[in-house]
Amino acid sequence: MIAGMTDTADHDGTEPTTEEAAAPTQRERRIAAWRNAPRVMARLGFLAPLRERLALLEAAGDVHDLDETADIYGNGVVEALERRVADLLGTEAAAFFPTGTMAQQVALRCWAGRTGNPAVALHPLSHPEVYERHAFSQVSGLRPVHFANEPRLPTAEEVRDVPEPFGALMLELPLRDAGFVLPTWDELTEVVEAARERDAIVHFDGARLWECTEHFGKPLEEIAGLADSVYVSFYKSLDAFGGAALAGPASLVDEAKTWRHRYGGAVFQQFPTALSALIGLDRELPRLPEYVRHARVVAAALREGLEAGGLPFFRVHPEVPHTYDFQVWLPYEAEFVAETAIKAGEETGRMLFDNHWDPKGPGLSFTEVYVRADALEWTADDVREAAADFARRLTGA
Repeated sequence: MIAGMTDTADHDGTEPTTEEAAAPTQRERRIAAWRNAPRVMARLGFLAPLRERLALLEAAGDVHDLDETADIYGNGVVEALERRVADLLGTEAAAFFPTGTMAQQVALRCWAGRTGNPAVALHPLSHPEVYERHAFSQVSGLRPVHFANEPRLPTAEEVRDVPEPFGALMLELPLRDAGFVLPTWDELTEVVEAARERDAIVHFDGARLWECTEHFGKPLEEIAGLADSVYVSFYKSLDAFGGAALAGPASLVDEAKTWRHRYGGAVFQQFPTALSALIGLDRELPRLPEYVRHARVVAAALREGLEAGGLPFFRVHPEVPHTYDFQVWLPYEAEFVAETAIKAGEETGRMLFDNHWDPKGPGLSFTEVYVRADALEWTADDVREAAADFARRLTGA
């Protein structure tokens, strides 16, 4: 065997058959079932074929002057997007970033320079701690300080009781890994006030902030106005190709653009992503409250259907969704539940659970349910019927 190559033979020395080598993974089968099913909860753009994704830009002429020269290192259409975001969030300025990971590191290191304290107080389930490979400490010289271990946003008292000084409080709104949960408006304002009492700045990880207006009953600019700086994503709620923005005071944004360059975020041309974000702000942003309201209908009908199907235990969390995403927990192994969901989609043409299932211990798993435009076609009766059928498939009834 040539050094560095991998032996693909089986342990008995035989080569895998063509059928074995080509067998699709469960993920590939799930995506295929989702694409082929006439009824789904969400047609997530990032899983669509390239042809469909490129078709999004057919609407680009509706959101920007296409006779304008293409952007170079952040001017033109990128600046137009930045102004749009600043206007929506009621901030002095905004800066486009290729990723939210970069945007938040830059924001918090800029604040650390102003406060003189690199400690960032944040929930241990926050995105940077779970998904970013300790980037705060490994890349940006920041020191995460954990508190509030419950699967919810922190209380004001917990902020006051953090046992050491911190320069910034970072709040993820909504807290995705706890079930896309949000505090009440009064709770949020009290937490912000508690941070101010400790002379700390407040930064919102608002990747999904666009989705929060229905729960809080407040406009975007009032929500963002509680914080010193806010990060928002363009693909998580708005179905853009990618990208993020950091919004806040003009002096912070100017400094952030300097660090953006240093971090390698000054991309030569970004017009496809910027145009897709502008399209998302026009198309999707006005519809998000409607999705949240329908998610509450879907969640209630799911509970009723799973109960009618005879499941011994399950949980829809939160019972009343705070955004248009929520969790469903079931007392079965993740692989078994996922396989059942795929077969149900293939056989009925209804993909009730089109996301992956995560194991959370022996005989326990959960999935995230995303309610988007396609879910609006599902009535409560449709959801109840599909959920009851799914439950019977799980129990073998």
